[in-house]
Amino acid sequence: MKISVNTEIALTYLSARKKQTLVASLGVMFGISMFIFMQSLMKGTNDYFEKMSFNSTPHIRLYSENKVADNHMLTSFFNDPSVKILSNPKQLIQSQGLTNPYGIIKQVSNNPEVTFVTPQVTTNVIYTSGSVQINGNVVGVSIEEENEMFDVQSNMVTGNLHDLNRVNNGLLIGKGIADKLSLHVGDNITVTSGTGSPIVMKVVGIFATTVKQLDETRSYANIVQAQNLVGKDRSYVTEIKINLKDYNNAPKVARELETLTGYKAEDWVQANEQLKAAFKIRAIILNSVIGVILLVAGFGIYNILNMTIYEKIKEIAILKAIGFSGKSVTSIFLQQAIYIGLMGGIVGICVGFSITYMVSRIYIGAGTLKYLPMSFYVPHYIEALCFGIITTVAAGFFPARKAAKVDPVTIIRG
Repeated sequence: MKISVNTEIALTYLSARKKQTLVASLGVMFGISMFIFMQSLMKGTNDYFEKMSFNSTPHIRLYSENKVADNHMLTSFFNDPSVKILSNPKQLIQSQGLTNPYGIIKQVSNNPEVTFVTPQVTTNVIYTSGSVQINGNVVGVSIEEENEMFDVQSNMVTGNLHDLNRVNNGLLIGKGIADKLSLHVGDNITVTSGTGSPIVMKVVGIFATTVKQLDETRSYANIVQAQNLVGKDRSYVTEIKINLKDYNNAPKVARELETLTGYKAEDWVQANEQLKAAFKIRAIILNSVIGVILLVAGFGIYNILNMTIYEKIKEIAILKAIGFSGKSVTSIFLQQAIYIGLMGGIVGICVGFSITYMVSRIYIGAGTLKYLPMSFYVPHYIEALCFGIITTVAAGFFPARKAAKVDPVTIIRG
């Protein structure tokens, strides 16, 4: 394939200064490989922690929020600011259960963005085994739906979670509860709620989420058993858990559900505000480091092209004297920058992938985390290459303009 004269001259200059070209390419390569590695690490860890949060948190939780009485009705009657209204607001007396929960579930299920909807009964209880008592909470669920939403099976230590439906008064308990009360599968435990009578329940399984607070307090029961535990009928439901096709739409859908149902809809972002703040801080730190690395690489390219111009000043003057325009000279030096960026970028992508893969094989072995979570997200590689080329072009632009302004008459005379 025939190449242009400008390209041929650019390649000649690059090959004539092999060491400088290699150093500049290595700078770009290092910047791009670090860009890929750090973006892969950030996305991998973010995805892991989001997944962990979704092991116990639905995308949206619909429940009846406790409300505090206010004096707005009195104020509407007494508009005179001289009238002092004394009040001591208290929480309104209201049921924790939802009104017509299964009608709400039917409405929510019609939303095309919704993938799973399941009712839940939650109550605070006291677990008693022998003379030992500990506080906790029982979550009444349909275990099949709960397993689909949160993959409970992956957290099972012993027992069969489906026995929750087969065994009368079956209970699936956290490992922390089992350790504190010395319980095993098949043992009995007395569970007492604040509103119902004590019930003797049988341990059918033990789970461990690696979240200490959950493992030491939470247990699962069949939703009917949980309703019996609190002394309520089959229509009693304390909250509805909802999962979406795209969890990023949870805030928008939650506001729609609040308007539709009149109940509080808490999305996963609200429930994990600290986690999202940590993600943003980590992104700022990593992007700052990557930016500095590529900036340093850019300065290296700028210096090398500047040195080339000083060394090739007479050749540039001759090129202009024989008819090369300023645009052609600019093209020669910009092409050098682009070739440096491409060489460094292609090698940087390969090195970045290799580093990411090797780091992903580092064994952690902490809880459910076996290996360091890394992401092999293709757009990161495209972004890295584009970012590297843009940096090198920006670094080569000013030396190229300087070369284009060389006065051949002055240089040849001098």
